[in-house]
Order: sequence, then C-alpha cells, then structure tokens
Amino acid sequence: MKLSKKQFATALLALFTTCGAMAQMPAEPPMPAPADYFLFPIKPGERNYLSGTMGEIRSNHFHGGLDIKTDQREGLNVYAAADGYISRVKQSTYGYGNIIYVTHPNGLVTTYAHLQSFYKPLADHMLQKQYERQTFELELFPEPGQFPVKRGDVIGLSGNTGGSGGPHLHFEIRDKEDRLYNPLRYTFKEVIDTTPPDIYSIGISPLNIHARVNNEFSRAELRTTKVGSNYTLPDTVYAHGLVGLELQTIDRLDGATNKNGTQEVTLFVNGEQVYTHYIDRVPFELSRQVSQHINYNQYRKRGSTFQKAFVDHGNDLPLYQTNDQDGRLRVQPDQVYQVKLVARDSYNNASTLSFVLKGQKPTFTQTKSATVKKPAISGYEIIGNVLKISAADTSSTPQNIELFVGGQDLMLVPSYVRNSVSVSLYDLRAGLPDSMRFCGLKTSFGLEQMVPPAQDFQHRNEYLQLSFDKQSLYDTLYLQTSLENGVYTIGDYFTPLHKAIKVTLKADTTGLDKSKAAVYFLGTGRGRGFTGGKWEGNTITFTTRNMGKFKVMEDTKAPTIRLLSKSSKGISFKISDDLSGLNSYNAWVNGQWLLMKYEHKQATIWSEKLDKNVPLSGEVVLKVKDNAGNEAVYKTTI
Repeated sequence: MKLSKKQFATALLALFTTCGAMAQMPAEPPMPAPADYFLFPIKPGERNYLSGTMGEIRSNHFHGGLDIKTDQREGLNVYAAADGYISRVKQSTYGYGNIIYVTHPNGLVTTYAHLQSFYKPLADHMLQKQYERQTFELELFPEPGQFPVKRGDVIGLSGNTGGSGGPHLHFEIRDKEDRLYNPLRYTFKEVIDTTPPDIYSIGISPLNIHARVNNEFSRAELRTTKVGSNYTLPDTVYAHGLVGLELQTIDRLDGATNKNGTQEVTLFVNGEQVYTHYIDRVPFELSRQVSQHINYNQYRKRGSTFQKAFVDHGNDLPLYQTNDQDGRLRVQPDQVYQVKLVARDSYNNASTLSFVLKGQKPTFTQTKSATVKKPAISGYEIIGNVLKISAADTSSTPQNIELFVGGQDLMLVPSYVRNSVSVSLYDLRAGLPDSMRFCGLKTSFGLEQMVPPAQDFQHRNEYLQLSFDKQSLYDTLYLQTSLENGVYTIGDYFTPLHKAIKVTLKADTTGLDKSKAAVYFLGTGRGRGFTGGKWEGNTITFTTRNMGKFKVMEDTKAPTIRLLSKSSKGISFKISDDLSGLNSYNAWVNGQWLLMKYEHKQATIWSEKLDKNVPLSGEVVLKVKDNAGNEAVYKTTI
C-alpha cells in the first residue's frame, strides 16, 4: 500500500512518538484469521525446523510459504491445518509435484506440496481419473462435499516430488484471491526463532544522470561491520542527487543454518520513516515482480540478493509504505543524513544498520595510472536512462567523447577520470546515438530502438520481429539486437521481463529439417533450454520471458530408454533426452494403457496398476517422445 505524504505523516503521528518506538513496531497488515486457527501440518506439538520461509527471493518469484523439514526422509504424516474440504489436487513432474489445496470455511486456502502420496480415498480417485484420461499429469477440482477434512486429519505423506531439492513439506496459506500470506504470523510454537537477521552489505545507486555516490556515477557496495547486536559502515558515505539504497540481509532460525528470508525492512532518514516493505499478502500473479523488488542485475550476475529500500518503476506489489519519493533519497550538498535500516523477521527479532550519508557536490577530479599507455575505448553500459562511456585517457587534459546522434555531432565532456579512465555520461532520452569517436578510435553502439513500458510495441529488422505486450517491460528498454554465427541476441540476460514477448526469427533453413528444428535459449553458460516455435516458411515464431541469446537448433536423436526392473508387480525404466527434452511417455501391456509415474530428478518412470490384484503379464510397449518429435520404442515381455 502506498500512502500520500499527508496520510503517511498522520499515521506515524498516531502510531509512534519517537524514532525508537517506530523501530519496535512492524508494519503488519491485519491477520485474516485468529492466531491459533491453524494446526502445524508436520509433527504438530513437537519441535520443528524450517529450511525456507515466506518472502525468500527465488529466481523469478517470492518463496510463497514455509519449507518444513521432514528429518531428511519421506513418508511423514501431513495433517490438515484446519477444517475444510479438498478443493484442488494435482500430480506433476515439476513445480509443486503432488499437491493438495484445502479450502476452509473462512475462505482461506492451505496448500501441501511435494507430497509422496495422497491419503487413500483421494489417491484412489486420482488413479481412476488418470486411467480414464490416460495421463500421469493431472489436476482436479473436487466438489466441496467430495473430500471433506477435519483439523488434524492425515491427508497425505511428505515427499520430494516436483521441483523439490530434498525431502520437505512446502506449506502455504492463501486467500480466495490467491494472495499468499506469511504462515509464521500464526502462533506456531513448533518453530523457535530468537535469532535476529544478519545484515551483510548495503548497495547505494545513483538514480539519474546528476547523481553521484562517492563522487562517481557508479553503484557502491559496502560491507557492514557488526558492533554488538547492530551493524554500521566503517566510513561516511558521500553522495549527491537522487540515490537509492539496497540491503543484503538474511534470517536464521534457532537450531538451523539455513539462510531464510527477512520479512521486513524499514528505512529511517534523520529519524523519519521513509520506506517499509513487509512481505505478506503477495498476489500470486504479481510474484514475478520480485525482479523489481531486488537488484536483478546483481542477482543474475553474482547470485547475490539485494532488496531495494525504494519502490522501483513497474513494481505494483502491495508490500510498501513510502514517502512521496517512493523511498528514494534526494541528497543535498553539505547536508548530513543519519541513515538507519531495520531488518526484522517474523518473530519480531530485529537488526539495525546505522551510518552517516553526507551530501557532496560533484566536482571534476582526475587520477592517473602508469599502467595505461595508450588511448582506448574501455567500454560502455546503460544504467537506467544513462549511457556511461569509459575510455582510457593518457593526456594531461582529458579528451572529449565525440557522439553521433541522428546526424548530429555532440561533444561529451568527461565527468571525472579514475586511474586514467575518463567517464562520460549521456541521457539517452535525448536521442539514441549511432556511434562514438575518441582519439581517432570509433565504435558503434547498435542501439536500435527505445521501447517504452506499459504499451504494446513492435520492432522489426532484417532478421527478427519483436512484439512487446504492455506488461512485458518494467521500465524503458534501450534495445540492442544482433545476429552472429546463427546466434540471435535480443537485449541482454540481465534485463527482466514481466510478461512474455513474441519473437519471429528469420532463419537460414538451408539443409535444415524444420520438423526437427526449434529455438533454444542459450543463457550465459553452456546450457540449451528448449523454447520451441512454430515454422512458417523460413521464419519461426515463439514466446519467451527471457532476454538474451537464442539459436535455432536441430534435434534428430531419439530419447534413450533403459530397463531398470520388471516383474508381475511392476516395471520401471530410466529415460532421458540430450537436447530438446522429454515431451511424452506412454506404456501399454497387451494393448491396454498402463500408468507410468515420472520423477525427473532421477529420470525414472515406474508403473502403477489400476487393479493391484491383477499381475502384469504379456507384451509391454513403451513409447517416449522428445520435444522435437523423435520417438524411441522399447518392447519387452513379462
């Protein structure tokens, strides 16, 4: 929720009388049910441990609930947290795996994921429907009176199915609008936490062309120093203009070493609360906006999670209370700012980082390095709307950058020089530059289009066409594309997308079997992720939520099948594919369809009979297809 400045001040006056009092009061939204409404779903009444909590940052979403440890094994009883009925059930190879949704009389829904199995009436019903529809992957929505449950009923056994990285129960609390609530706001005595969060580092970024951090247009990342139970920075930080703060913090629970999410972060400047986020009530459909809640670039490049202490463009998550600057700081020259960041967990344990930020007017400064022997264009990067150009400069008087924009020749004066590298800045909103020249050296930028957010937009060149949905981008995109050695580059891997974009590639189809060819996402390493696509002539069209490198590749190799075991009780195989990935698998015994369950982490499939009393006997045929349509067939006899 965002408040106006007047509303924010009124609320603060009513709730708090001092900065210290504010630091003791979390900005929690109302609870949707009494504190003792839910039973803990694993070993209720006993000490439990968590490997994950609500609000942890994952690659493309907030972690939506609790990961409850199950003694490093499968098969623990899973209990219904409250009275209700099973309203949804799903079996899947990926994601939540085997999951049960229970709807309660107050409209809240609890979920129980990665289960090994369902309780017998539900398991029998699912098995019957799987045979009727001849599929393992199945999702059902039972009627309210079909599978009623009481608080404390065993509804399944804990497991490790789907995208689970080890045995545990994933437990969520949602409302009817699919908003995810923090389960630890309910008084589960099974979990003990007296440990405050850890604060590792702070990031400070300039947010427009006039801003500086320590007299540079560059993000500064500073390690904290722990003093008693609180944290500080070893030195004063100097800044100017509009800047944003980011915090790297994790939480730990008693008796466990897991790095969990920190529920709340609050920013005070000179005693005034200017920003708070409280990770609760996360709308499921907005969970991908985690990429704007964090510094996505740093997360992708280094795997480090810095949560912003300001609300960035395109972030619609209802997690925030801010001032009229959305938490951004406007630093004035010679002003001193006492900055305090408070990180708080679900059990109200808090840690505080305090430091001094001093306003410093930008001045031109120059330092030299003996290692720089000749002029060179070091490189450039786009930060927000700013093009930052770095060039090795050996002259005593720094040389200007010659910028070519729409037929005009502009001269950029360096803003500063560090170790004989001059830094020049240009606001891209003034027009996209074609190229630049420095000391006789010339380079092109390849900037093709300024793509605005919040509107439908199309871009076309000789080798591709892009269609952006109005919800694809969070902020303005300065688009660069290329085609080199069959690799299409669209933007870069470090730019997040909210909604998918539609891409059409013009491909060289000489000697290509299009029935076996598709688009693959290359990422940053040696991975090749099947993306697919539909051919029309020599073009292929697909949708993607990733920016980066793509390639049309041909898969002509069928999946591999290896028999693991067979008997009258059942049969199992190991199946795999080396490029496009598995698409389908079906087995028959004497022409009758046989359910095969699949666990992708072990690449195994195994049979489950509809009638356990009837032995498997006769000819078994297994057919496995990959995403390119290649098929492998295995025949044996039991």
